[in-house]
Formats: sequence, structure tokens, C-alpha cells
Amino acid sequence: MAITDSDISDALGAYLERHPDEAEQLSEPLRLLTEGRDFANRRSFPMHVTVGALLVRGDAEILLIEHLAYGLTLQPGGHLEPDDTSLVEAAVRELTEETGMDPRQVSVISPIPVYVEYGKVPARPQKDEPGHYHLDIGYAFTTVRGDVVRIQESEVTGAGWYPLEVAERLVGHRIKRAITAPAQTGCCCPRGQTIGVSVT
Repeated sequence: MAITDSDISDALGAYLERHPDEAEQLSEPLRLLTEGRDFANRRSFPMHVTVGALLVRGDAEILLIEHLAYGLTLQPGGHLEPDDTSLVEAAVRELTEETGMDPRQVSVISPIPVYVEYGKVPARPQKDEPGHYHLDIGYAFTTVRGDVVRIQESEVTGAGWYPLEVAERLVGHRIKRAITAPAQTGCCCPRGQTIGVSVT
């Protein structure tokens, strides 16, 4: 079943239970979500949802990509697709699409997002997109090996592993949460569960 506004609201609610100090800065997306506009759809304006994957290898290495359109070093991530069934699996799909990583080598740390960011995106006339906002919902994952096999050249110019302190300088404080996120136990996605995603 496709991701609904209710699924998005639930993820945001679980995040704010863990990070109540961010409620004010997320008040606008919370308000918009009550309007029921299919925010999983990238043609939803003035806001739609994107997902990100903070992948940790060992104790303190984070996988980052060089984003083609934005010219920035970021965590893997992107827009939702109509056949995505959960935000966590959508994040893994984006990770595997952009880096060619085997999803069987990726384990979710917690089904609760480790960061949520609401940010303005400039207009992209070539894609018929006005200026709008992304509600970016990020999850933390771990891997033992996690080899980058191939990059998605239409969206990414490079991918590699960065020490935590370097990644934090490049991307910001959300990176640290990939290391410090508490594992969720007794739920549908405990630490160590492998997320299998079909990538076409």
C-alpha cells in the first residue's frame, strides 16, 4: 500500500516525541499535514516529502554522496515513489539506487526518524516545479561492509565513506544522530533487521 499522509504524520509524531524541542520549527509541516494533500507525491505543492539514509559503517564512518543537481555533499536520499510502502524502505531504495549498494547488507537502527528537516527548494523550471518545501525524513542504518558498487550518474557524481567529524562539517548535526540514535526494541524493525528492497 502506498505511503499516506497518515503514515507521514505518524513518523513525524514519533520523531517529535523523541525531539520535542523541534516542534516549533516543524509547526508548518504539521499544519499542512492536517489538510490531507497526498504529500508523498512529488507534484504536491507547496510541500512534499523526501527521505534520507544515514548509513554508518563500523564505529564512525558515514556514507555520503555528491548530489548532481544541488552541487552539495549530502546523505543519500530523494523523492518518494508511488510503489513505496514505507518511509524506511523508501530511504533504503534511494540509498541503493544512488550507490548500487546491496540492500541485504543494510540494517535499520530504528524505525523512528533520526532527523526531520523542513527546507525551501528553489524553482526548477526544467522540471516544471515552482519553489516549494521539502519535508525531509531521515533514518539511520548500519552495515558491516557496505560497498559502493555504482553511482546513479543521472543524480550523483560520487559517493564515499567519510569520518564522522568530516561528515558532520559537510552535512551538519543530523549526521551525529546516525551514531547516537537509540535502537528501538520490541517493534517491527529492531536493530539488526535487514531491509530487503527490490531495486529495478
